[in-house]
Amino acid sequence: MISALNELVDLVEEHLADGLDVDALARELGTTGYHLRRMFSSLAGMPLSEYVRRRRMTVAAADVVRGEDDLLGIAVRHGYGSAEAFGRAFRAVHGAAPGEVRRHGGPLRTQPQLRFRLTVEGSTPMDTRLTDRPAFRLIGHAARVPLIHQGVNPHIQRHITSLPVEEHDRLKALSATEPRGLLQVTHDVAPDAEEGSELTYLHGVAVPRRAAVPDGLDVIDVAAGMWAAFRSSGPYPQALQTTWAATAAEWFPSNPWRLRPGPSIVAVLEMADDFSAATCELWMPVEPA
Repeated sequence: MISALNELVDLVEEHLADGLDVDALARELGTTGYHLRRMFSSLAGMPLSEYVRRRRMTVAAADVVRGEDDLLGIAVRHGYGSAEAFGRAFRAVHGAAPGEVRRHGGPLRTQPQLRFRLTVEGSTPMDTRLTDRPAFRLIGHAARVPLIHQGVNPHIQRHITSLPVEEHDRLKALSATEPRGLLQVTHDVAPDAEEGSELTYLHGVAVPRRAAVPDGLDVIDVAAGMWAAFRSSGPYPQALQTTWAATAAEWFPSNPWRLRPGPSIVAVLEMADDFSAATCELWMPVEPA
């Protein structure tokens, strides 16, 4: 996976102006565009699309400063149909218009070319189990919320606290298959996993595929397949988020598995009375790499 990501970075440089077919590259590398985008985003700390935009504008800035061509010519060379569209993209990265940068030589915000390396430190023990599950259903209360990478997501918190106490007990009683208990489900996450992008969050439980669903509950149908379940224990949600990050940085690069499309599920096994610490299992859908 590390070599695939570095080849992706090299091809980005070759196709800054005309775009890159990530899915075609992934097929050549024996993986999927979905997995490649998710791993890039997790390890680079930014979506692939954002990295391409920053690199394109870094290279374009050199043309702007040199002043050998007019701005429209530079815009077209870097894949933009008009000077206005180029100017908007340029300002979004550098914080100044191309004309200002040409006159003053800056300000410029450079995005260096990335290079991925695998460092094995053993700093994050990965307590993992693999399980082959038949198709099942996730049922509960769903909401569309923005993705937030660090800390408590206040939109999810509001969604959970809006449910009556007795509804949590009713849902827990409906749990009828693994993963057991009340679940925190994220679904429809964009492959780039860009902060602020929308996802579906479901507070609910897992039931067999053909189980009857009580009225008033939302449903996510989950296909049969393999799952990797990662256990985390410690301050909540920090320990869980550390484990989530370590799956990309340590586990997937070191194991013959890759992500497949599907929901990510957190089962809270134990929770401190003040909610400051928890033992959780993070379930991620996987397939052989």
